[in-house]
Amino acid sequence: MKILVLGLDCAAPEILLGDDRLATIRSLMEVGCHGRLESVVPPITVPAWMCLATGQDPGSLGVYGFRNRVDHSYKGLGIVDSRSIQAPAMWDQVAKEGGRSILVGVPPGYPPRQVDGIAVGCFLTPDTTKGTYTHPPEIAATIEKLVGTYPVDAKGFRTNDKEALRDQILDMSRKQFTVVRHLIENEPWDYFHFVEIGLDRIHHAFWRYHDPEHVLHEPDSPFAAVVRDYYFHLDEEIAKVLDLLTEDTVVLVVSDHGARRLDGGFCVNEWLVREGLLALNAYPEQVTPLSKQDVDWSRTKVWSEGGYYARVFLNVKGREPEGTIDPSDYEAFRNELKAKLEATTGPDGALLGTLVFKPEEIYRNVRNVAPDLIVHFGGLAWRSIGGVGYPTLHVRENDTGPDDCNHAQHGAFILASPQLPPFGEIEGARLLDIAPTLLNLAGYPPLPDAHGRNLLEGRTPADSGDGAGDGEPMDDDELVRDRLRGLGYIG
Repeated sequence: MKILVLGLDCAAPEILLGDDRLATIRSLMEVGCHGRLESVVPPITVPAWMCLATGQDPGSLGVYGFRNRVDHSYKGLGIVDSRSIQAPAMWDQVAKEGGRSILVGVPPGYPPRQVDGIAVGCFLTPDTTKGTYTHPPEIAATIEKLVGTYPVDAKGFRTNDKEALRDQILDMSRKQFTVVRHLIENEPWDYFHFVEIGLDRIHHAFWRYHDPEHVLHEPDSPFAAVVRDYYFHLDEEIAKVLDLLTEDTVVLVVSDHGARRLDGGFCVNEWLVREGLLALNAYPEQVTPLSKQDVDWSRTKVWSEGGYYARVFLNVKGREPEGTIDPSDYEAFRNELKAKLEATTGPDGALLGTLVFKPEEIYRNVRNVAPDLIVHFGGLAWRSIGGVGYPTLHVRENDTGPDDCNHAQHGAFILASPQLPPFGEIEGARLLDIAPTLLNLAGYPPLPDAHGRNLLEGRTPADSGDGAGDGEPMDDDELVRDRLRGLGYIG
């Protein structure tokens, strides 16, 4: 069987699975299975999509976010690209069986992956008008004929010009779906994986207008319906895709993580300075990124990188160039620091509810240079702010521009196929379970190092009305026809 993965970056389960007006999504839910999907820690686009594709956690992939330490120096972080992750993915398993794959926008997808088939770069692509962003390169000419200049991302999406941004994101998404439909119709494939990044951008730019609980909510805003309307747009685009499929296709609609309101930012390095754990030779007169600070490493024990979550690093003797923490004291010190971070409070003095993770406790393997601690301030209600020079530990504005939401730990999935009985809602699904499930359904051997499980193994179909739960064959003609209608494969 063929596999089609339609990735909706940042799709929120409460909307995707909860809005009955999403007719296409609802039809898929009714004929297959669906549920909330627990993402990895951290729930970030990179590496989450590759965790889904490989079935391996971030530690095993050795990638802990968009930026990672390349060594134990103080030189900062390296940027991830498609060459950073070498673990075999689902498309590699398809290729081993002689199959062909098409990847569109799967992060990290630049430089374009050298797959057995076609690859189109993701939002990390610098410029589609310069250099090569497709494999093979000549596919770019086909794309240009279809949509003109191909957009991989919304330019400057952290802006206050909301109307122009909304229109830009919609235009980008329509062009990307046009390319996807063309490739589905005109190119041979056994595995197709598309990641739509526009939904993530819509959430970050417009969540305050959607969520009544947001601290900056504007109930009468002209942008109040932008988030919901974008889901309707995606529902219509997905319907057009389903119309092109044959009945031998497993369809997965999935998000790498969810979305939640962002209450503000916690200035983690400012906090470390005040705690006496990060020493500066001179305190800045204005807010300054840590990379531009004059750090006294000989007196520093801890520093952090900001972002949607915090990567906290310890300055260990014999590991870092000017380490100050004796290796024998490492674990006791790390435990103490973990407790301090978990005890951080909000502007009102109440506990933030911060979650702190040790890599070796949450990952099967810890490869490359991992953070010593991974921190979700307020359970991701608060962003980590890396600069120093703030008059307070809590800020309302993001240090990278306007931003209304953070990532949530749970995304969503809907899995359907004419050959799959309706299992209904499935609880306890994890991002790492997707690859084992899809490969098993499509008849491919499992990935050798995948951590997850087949979600459907040992489960009984939920709908007993069609006889599926009473021992009737799954490929009964009438049952298959009903499912095909529900999927939109037939009228």
